[in-house]
Amino acid sequence: MKKFLMAFMLLTTTVAANAQFESGKKYFEGALNSIGASFNGAEEFKFGAEIKCGYFISDCWMLNAHAGYTHRDRSINRCTLGLGTRYYLLQNGVYAEFNVNGIFEPHHNDIMPGVELGYAYFINDKITIEPAVYYDQSFSDHKNYSTVGLKIGFGLYF
Repeated sequence: MKKFLMAFMLLTTTVAANAQFESGKKYFEGALNSIGASFNGAEEFKFGAEIKCGYFISDCWMLNAHAGYTHRDRSINRCTLGLGTRYYLLQNGVYAEFNVNGIFEPHHNDIMPGVELGYAYFINDKITIEPAVYYDQSFSDHKNYSTVGLKIGFGLYF
């Protein structure tokens, strides 16, 4: 009986998640990133926040725009603007995202392509918690600005 209930719960979660990745749906996310959980050669601590808006152009494919702000050690602040595309690999919420970010700092501006792998865990049929691993590649100064990190987002599908 326990196995049957567990299988039923997994099936319902998959069906509920599938309905959220349909063409025409909209998406909004607020995320905290890099809270001591990222690494590059130029910084020791940073705290960042990001907002993202998206639209499903077809089933499982989302286009998005995002903006972010990061406060780094040494009182250097970074603003980020970017565009991306996300594809849901599995109907249970596993996704891969590819994006391009414009980075604006007082002494360093850069265009950084990035990749993100995450999971959209549905709390209910519209709200998700989305942990992710990301990598942003700097072409102007790879050693000091390319970044690997973790982030956690809270998404809304409507």
